[in-house]
Amino acid sequence: MEAITKTLRDSKAARWTALAVVAFTMLCGYYLTDVMAPLKGLLEGQLHWNSSEFGFFTSAYGWFNVFLLMLIVGGLILDKMGVRFTGLMAASIMVIGTAIKYWAVSTHMLDGQTWHVLFWHVNAQVLMAGIGFAIFGVGVETAGITVSKIIVKWFKGKEMALAMGLEMATARLGTALALSTSVPIAKAFNTVSAPILVCLIMLCIGLISFFIYTFMDKRLDASQAAYDEANQTVDSEEAFHVKDIWNIVSNKGWWYIAILCVLFYSAVFPFLKYATDLMVSKFHINEDWAGLIPALLPFGTILLTPLFGNLYDRKGKGASIMIIGAILLIFVHVIFTIPFLNHWIIAILLILVLGVGFSLVPSAMWPSVPKIIPEKQLGTAYALVFWVQNWGLMGVPALIGWVLNKWCFLGYFAVAGTGFVTTQGPQITRVVAADQKIYPVTTVGAISRKDVDLKITQFIKNTDGKLSAVITSANNKINAEVMTKKHLKQAIKNGTITAVVTSANDTISSEYITIRSLKKAAKKGELKVIDYYAGDKKIENFVTSDGQKISKLSNVFSHYNYTRPMMIFTGLGLLALLFAFLLKAEDKKKGYGLELPNIKP
Repeated sequence: MEAITKTLRDSKAARWTALAVVAFTMLCGYYLTDVMAPLKGLLEGQLHWNSSEFGFFTSAYGWFNVFLLMLIVGGLILDKMGVRFTGLMAASIMVIGTAIKYWAVSTHMLDGQTWHVLFWHVNAQVLMAGIGFAIFGVGVETAGITVSKIIVKWFKGKEMALAMGLEMATARLGTALALSTSVPIAKAFNTVSAPILVCLIMLCIGLISFFIYTFMDKRLDASQAAYDEANQTVDSEEAFHVKDIWNIVSNKGWWYIAILCVLFYSAVFPFLKYATDLMVSKFHINEDWAGLIPALLPFGTILLTPLFGNLYDRKGKGASIMIIGAILLIFVHVIFTIPFLNHWIIAILLILVLGVGFSLVPSAMWPSVPKIIPEKQLGTAYALVFWVQNWGLMGVPALIGWVLNKWCFLGYFAVAGTGFVTTQGPQITRVVAADQKIYPVTTVGAISRKDVDLKITQFIKNTDGKLSAVITSANNKINAEVMTKKHLKQAIKNGTITAVVTSANDTISSEYITIRSLKKAAKKGELKVIDYYAGDKKIENFVTSDGQKISKLSNVFSHYNYTRPMMIFTGLGLLALLFAFLLKAEDKKKGYGLELPNIKP
């Protein structure tokens, strides 16, 4: 029999096409992973979530992966059943989890409900959205390890680090799109659920994309079988056994990579969840544009990660690349920690530097795993790394949310348009108090909030019997006419209102009041009104730098001091640097070849 000298993986067109198809599926997954990050302010306004609830929801990503060991199960399935079965399973799970998350955020069935779970009382909407996110987390993390093994399968001995870099770059494009488009989409459709619906549609397309890949994978297996038969090649590797897990977890080099992974990613991904809010709170950037600055990070990695991966393929120095990336991470978070460095140009520069660091570490870390772990164990090895990583992706966002809520809350601001104290629009410089005296706004903490419950004394209906307004005991008029047609229909249907007009003609926009809170107020015969104070003086109006008076009740946002959270991220970076040095020392001792090129001469 004539020997066959090539398999399908030897065709550049075939292997790069296979990469493009599976990378698109991961792009869709990462879009959903980060789509809620820029919506923190709108979630607090529209759905009345607080920072702790946002952190609780964000931590849900790792619930099932960590506590139910679903990632490890996914790795075992991958090594036993192969990439085709596991990939389709993972993509389907992503769609199911996203559908549950969309339902939770968009439905009114959960309005006003609090459930008792174990030892806690939990907002029902936050919990159900979290469960959907947790199910999605199982799918996207399993898809991640599947795609990693697919790349090793197609690119081993070739441009493996470059391929992994391009796949990560494509996934980061999903993150960049999420950070930059979620707020505009939410505002265009006047609901925070709209970006999630976009994600659901994209994930359905991603599932179809991976289904197409399965046909390419079958052809690869057939070509490999023909090659082995023609060349009388015998696979010397035994099949994977569960006992091989011990061989992985007893490997010190694997542990150094796993711990470096959890520390590094915990200092980046949870940071991105809060980065938009950081841009608003510290750098005074308009909320409409704040997400664009964090979006520069993944856009930067789109170019740099493949570049550094190609460098690793051809020149080596994988462990050294990881050390440099950790140093850049520490530098960025240290500067973010310093309170008086708050110019928006500094924010842009730091995000760009963080993008370089975030490109360096993954571009060398993931291609290093096959140098330490045999290919038959790779699925489980990657799964275990992801499992360790998920402890950080689950715990750190919850920790940051708790720290913000407990120690970092400064107050609330009302501003012109839809932003905060901005560099793009008129800045709030003074306030007019109830005694008509004007006070300068010198510190954010000078603005405080007080909730006042007022009795509803009168309901006003039109001649057709439809609810049009209510009058409170303080003679505040709650008017349905200021609502959009969509909100008005919903209000008439369930007997609620979603906007408030006071006797001073101040309007509380429907974007910042939830139907849930108004249903509760109407049921109790009360309505919660928010008053603002400058010191001990009640604020009547905010005044911009050009003399424009802004309602005290329009566009209210929470404001936080991010110094403590950034100190936490800095600490994670320091620990990541320590384990990068330990990994380099272990490589020198064991001779894994992390400093050697991937492409064989």
